[in-house]
Amino acid sequence: MPPVPTEERPLILGSASPRRREILASLGVPHVVFVASVDEDVVPGEAPDDYLVRVVRAKLAAVRASLPPELRRSASAVLVADTSVILPGARGGSILGKPADVADAGGMIERLGGATHEVHTRFALASPEDGAFLHEETVRTRVTFRPVDRQAARAYAATGEGLDKAGGYAVQGRASAFVARIDGSYSAVVGLPACEVSVALERLALL
Repeated sequence: MPPVPTEERPLILGSASPRRREILASLGVPHVVFVASVDEDVVPGEAPDDYLVRVVRAKLAAVRASLPPELRRSASAVLVADTSVILPGARGGSILGKPADVADAGGMIERLGGATHEVHTRFALASPEDGAFLHEETVRTRVTFRPVDRQAARAYAATGEGLDKAGGYAVQGRASAFVARIDGSYSAVVGLPACEVSVALERLALL
């Protein structure tokens, strides 16, 4: 078993997301951020669940490969995650990625308005060294938007809040005004499922 994270032996968070860092900090887990870039483009015809598995494993491999030797030796474990917004449809639905620009973001909000979509967040915990995963899990949450007209969608998109977010919105920000209902994990929609991560850490004696 890996050692319990401490300031001297922190967990490595392989994500640049400030939301994920805040959620992990709220759990009281000492951590450092170390990010390695991966290709997050969807392969044509790729199912949403297959996409998440592939990207999360690629993130882990990239972080492990890039770690300085001293950090690899001192770290307790590595945590990586990825979040997808899924529109209902065949083969598990289609992935709504990050918008290309403000106009694209406005179009996404219009598509989501008055309907229910799913947000899938997959996370993985592993040793800093090469080896098997300690834990992998996908958390699925249903999010229902109230009807959103074109003017409101464009006004929100123009704030820029959702330009770097899957689906073009930040549920913890101004887009909360669009959310009529959430069935599942709110923190997973933000970017990291606090409950499920906490349970996994406890089972691994890391919390």
